[in-house]
This record gives sequence, C-alpha cells and structure tokens, in this order.
Amino acid sequence: MEKIAIISDIHSNLTALEAVLEDIKNRGITHIYCLGDLVIKGVNPDKVIDLVKENCEIVLKGNCDEIACSDRGIERKFWTTEKIGKERIEYLKTLPIMHEFYLSGQLVRLFHASPYSLEHIFNPMYSNTDTRYSGLELENAIEMFENTEFIGKTEDDEIPDIVGYGHIHTPNLYKYKNKTLFNTGSVGAPNEMENDGKEHKTNSFSTLASYVILEGNIGSKDLGPISITNVRVPYDIEKEISSLEQTDMPGKERSIFCLRTASTNFEKE
Repeated sequence: MEKIAIISDIHSNLTALEAVLEDIKNRGITHIYCLGDLVIKGVNPDKVIDLVKENCEIVLKGNCDEIACSDRGIERKFWTTEKIGKERIEYLKTLPIMHEFYLSGQLVRLFHASPYSLEHIFNPMYSNTDTRYSGLELENAIEMFENTEFIGKTEDDEIPDIVGYGHIHTPNLYKYKNKTLFNTGSVGAPNEMENDGKEHKTNSFSTLASYVILEGNIGSKDLGPISITNVRVPYDIEKEISSLEQTDMPGKERSIFCLRTASTNFEKE
C-alpha cells in the first residue's frame, strides 16, 4: 500500500509547514497533496508558496489564495499580495479547484471547501447559524458529494465515495450514507470551534499543526485496504509568533491570538 499526505490551510505559517514536511519525510511519504489556503494570516506567504510548490505534486486553490491573487488584491496592494510578487500571483491564479483519483477501489475527490465555491462551509460538529458565515453554510453532508458546475462536473459524472476538504481548520472524519467525508484540519492556523479563547494547558493539543494521511492502492479501482489517519505535529509556535510581532502585517494580533488558543473568538481591546 502507498501513502498520501494531505495538507491544507497553511496560511503563511512557515514554521508549522516545515515541521509538517519533516514529519511527512520521516514517515517515508513521497506523495503530498495540498488543498489550498497557502497564504494570508502569516508573515511568510512567499516562502510558503515556494516550499509547497517544491514539495507537493498536487496543489489546489483556496479562498485566501483567490483573494491574494485577485484584481482587487493587486489594485489595493494587499499586504500579502505585495509580499508574494507577480510571479507567485500568477502561480496562485493557475491552481485548480478540484482533484480526484481512485484509492483501493474508492473514488476520492479533494477540494478546498465545497463543490459549490471556495467559501461554502460544511461542519458536522459546529453550526454557523447566526454568524457571518450563515449564508454559506451547507447543512446536509450529501451536498459535499454532489457534481456541480463549479468543480467542472455534470450529473453524468461518477459520484465520489470519499471527499476530503480543508477550510474549517478543524479535523474530522464523518460517515454518511455509505460515503466518507474527512477534513484535514489546518497546518498553520488550527482551530477548535468551542474554545473559549483563553490560554491554558488544554490548548496544547488543539494548537498542534494538523494533516491527514491516506493509505491504500493509488490509482486502483479494485477493492483493497484503505485508511484515513489524522496526524498532529508540534512546532515552535513562539518562533512563529516572534516573526509576527516583528512585522508590519495588518491583523497580526488576531493571528497571534489564534496560534496560542486555537480559537477564533478574538476581541481586540
């Protein structure tokens, strides 16, 4: 059997990415797929893009990548857009939004967020009702398996058996009507939905970088053994925070808060 490391939501966190790539290397895994959001929130978007491009054989586009390479981002000279430069902007523009393949007889489909857009949200553990994301929430798991125009599929195309995605920054493995749905969590900005936003010892697991290992027979349509494993990797969070503190990046206080608490409940005093 072969192994594929699935990473996502790095968000310019070079320290976390380097730790995850080292863990992947130590496990002897040579196939690495990235589900997007390479940039925004951290201080090294340029180095992260280069490292992902160097190490990942499949790289998909995330919503933050779309923002960074947008005409609006270029015109308004967003901090990240200015940092990555023209060549990397063009690279982000060319990234695909979906990838699929067979693994031990199962059709696996990967994308950043959903088959509807780069921003729609499905989270079986947490409701976004009454939040700013409520209009983007998918309520039924089966919607994540649908063939849509956004991902270039029609009703005549095969429905996947397994769907992998990122975007929500919280890893999970969910079974629904003979289908399997997994979320990678986040390499660079892990999130625990119910965290109270305070720094305490119980955050020590939730703040670890997260990725998934798929194991099976790559490219095979014959049924065979298959596994989906979530991996958490410690990294030097304070090193990454030090880099944030020394930069002029807008919104760095929120990023520092999230790294230490694995929470999005940031309220600037």
